[in-house]
Amino acid sequence: MIWENFFQSLSTVFNTFGSAVFVPVILFVINLMLGVGVKKAFYSGLYAGIGITGFGWLINQYIPIIVPAVQNMVETTGINLPVVDIGWQATAVIAYATNAGMIFLGVGLLFQTILFLVRWTNVFQPSDLWNNYTYMAWGSMVFVITKDMLLAIVVMLIMNLYSLLFSELLSKRWSTYYNYPGATIIQVHHVPETVFAIPMNWVLNKLGANKVKWEPEELREKLGFFGDPIILGLLLGLLLGVLGNLGGLGTLAAWGNIFVIAISTSAVMAIFPRVAAIFAQAFAALTDAARKRTVKGGRKGEEIYIGINDAAGYGESATLISGIVLIPVMVLVAAILPGNKTLPLVDLIALPFMIEPIVAVCNGNIFKVIISGIVWFSMGLYVSTVTAPYFTEVYSQFAAEPLAAGAQVTSFGILSKPIMGGLIFMPTVNFKWIAVIVLLAIYLVLYFWFKKNKVKIHDFMEEEAAK
Repeated sequence: MIWENFFQSLSTVFNTFGSAVFVPVILFVINLMLGVGVKKAFYSGLYAGIGITGFGWLINQYIPIIVPAVQNMVETTGINLPVVDIGWQATAVIAYATNAGMIFLGVGLLFQTILFLVRWTNVFQPSDLWNNYTYMAWGSMVFVITKDMLLAIVVMLIMNLYSLLFSELLSKRWSTYYNYPGATIIQVHHVPETVFAIPMNWVLNKLGANKVKWEPEELREKLGFFGDPIILGLLLGLLLGVLGNLGGLGTLAAWGNIFVIAISTSAVMAIFPRVAAIFAQAFAALTDAARKRTVKGGRKGEEIYIGINDAAGYGESATLISGIVLIPVMVLVAAILPGNKTLPLVDLIALPFMIEPIVAVCNGNIFKVIISGIVWFSMGLYVSTVTAPYFTEVYSQFAAEPLAAGAQVTSFGILSKPIMGGLIFMPTVNFKWIAVIVLLAIYLVLYFWFKKNKVKIHDFMEEEAAK
């Protein structure tokens, strides 16, 4: 009871202050530890807080505008699938309400901090504490099925080890592409797709997809006026608005909504880079100090990366364009995919978040991102279909209103993960501790192999991205 109260208080503190306060404090402290002056360290934290706040304002204004259109688009199609996507927000609330989630909040924070301090990883994960809810969601399902809390906690820690490894794999490419020196994303619901994106990008390059130059800068040069990101945003917004108002195109209200979506999408394209430029300044001093220290200490190549919220990449041109295009595409795929029972709905608007690793690995080639996204998220639909009964059981225990008889729910953005769901969660619930031992053994092999070949792997990723 005492521990539950402690973890609940910890959760309350995190939720009260949020990342706009915690990330600046963490950056300030780490800067001081690396020998950065107090003034530079203070400005580093302040720029981070300003950037995170700016991202939050921008995204929180934009998403509510397009949500009704996306939902109307799905309803207009008449698709009827039994597993409904309730969105990452509802999933997070449920995850934080479970006992397994509360325990991981404290245990996970300690675990992540120790891994960084002992240099097991060069990625500082606790700077984005909120997104631990994904571990909590998976762990809660493990507990519901097995009734073994220790097993649930161990599974969450194993997922954390894998996600940190994937984050370190992605770190240089993400930091380079999104132009945030010394920063990367660490969300377990995103970084695993790096393992898929790397070979997929290689295959697409071999097939000649890299010759289709659909990067934002290339489109600007080839299409002129229509290639400008804010014009592309306007056109994509118009398309999304029309698809979301198909049933009322003869009304003034529908066209009002269509043009609001178009201007809003264009605004994100225009404003986001300016906020990103401020946010990037937060990491300049940290990166410089870390580089000097690693070279001085004979650890060249072991730069420190701060885990940041995925909002930092949402409005980047190729990311937002690819994400918006994938919204209607994935609705169509869900309708025709044999054996799929999941209807992506609320989390469709999160697709720009979800594709960031793919965008970074493909270096912003929209053509390759869309193809890769279709393949990856199609596999994810099957995973969410299989895991939906387990999450529905967890959800039913904490939902404010009971579900209708036979109804099932999932989160397309959180629980449709082939690696975490298919290769870690399912083996664990079927084979329990045997699966844990095997998963740990595989992790250790991958970890030491990656550490030994890290520079070569990152160089390979850069070479393929440049093609």
